[in-house]
Amino acid sequence: MQNQDSQSERPPAPFASREAIDQWQSAKLRRLLTTAIPASGFYHRKLAANHGDGHFTSLADFAARFPFTRKQELVADQADHPPYGSNLTRPVGEFCRCHQTSGTTGAPLRWLDTPQSWAGLLDNWQVIYDAAGLNPSDRLFFAFSFGPFIGFWSALEAASRQGCFVFAGGSMTSRARLDAILDNRITVLCCTPTYALHLGETARGDGLCLDRSSVRLVIVAGEAGGSIPTTRQRIEAAWPGARVYDHHGMTETGPVTFECPEEPGVLHVLDHSYFAEVVNPANGHPLTPGETGELVLTTLDRLGSPLLRYRTGDLVRMRPPG
Repeated sequence: MQNQDSQSERPPAPFASREAIDQWQSAKLRRLLTTAIPASGFYHRKLAANHGDGHFTSLADFAARFPFTRKQELVADQADHPPYGSNLTRPVGEFCRCHQTSGTTGAPLRWLDTPQSWAGLLDNWQVIYDAAGLNPSDRLFFAFSFGPFIGFWSALEAASRQGCFVFAGGSMTSRARLDAILDNRITVLCCTPTYALHLGETARGDGLCLDRSSVRLVIVAGEAGGSIPTTRQRIEAAWPGARVYDHHGMTETGPVTFECPEEPGVLHVLDHSYFAEVVNPANGHPLTPGETGELVLTTLDRLGSPLLRYRTGDLVRMRPPG
């Protein structure tokens, strides 16, 4: 019997039309609702209480009839069903990875992945790296602490799978990281926007000349600065010859967006893996392109620990089509 958490074939890239995206997402959503969600104790109770029958006629119908999922619910579920909660669709023994949110907006959440769902996250990182122009000859430095947060682990493993040289820069001082970047002829720096600036300031203070750095790309995440023009300019000034590339994701969802190669600062949702909505934060009503609202995500591939209409808390503005 086929594992319900197996990954489907990758989509055409790019999709030919909005209609093609909708068809792809609808097919994956039907698979999710019929094979994975019924196995989740969390969603079995939640949808029964909200009269969810697992059927929908369109993505708009799904968004209109299915309830939101909020982080507070998941935190409470993990407290009631320790240590991982009841939103698991496979036996615990089939999960191979555990990561945890930072806890900055409440109690930390633990999140599990099967080998199949983890491979799907790495596939999404491949899309991000391809859009950024990464190639197997690149040498990446990850200036993170390497705690339980998912982002740097999945990013490092995806780069390694692509054949790149990777350097995990945890438990190092900023000066030690700068020395490692220069000594190892690093071409891609991965960190937060503020830390990229901090490394530049440290280099200036210590008399290090980053003009001789081989860094050509600074991939940032974890903060909004990568898509703010003034912050991008400051980072690129601190790292001469390097281009800033933004992306964002969450432990609960995995990598979500990648920067448009033609329009710096504009982020594209990974449509093949997520159904995204933008809603009014106050009342949850859908918004039209051009309006700023809260990003809501349904994970289409992370079948071992799925999310339906998850309110991320991130404020975004959806661009008009065209």
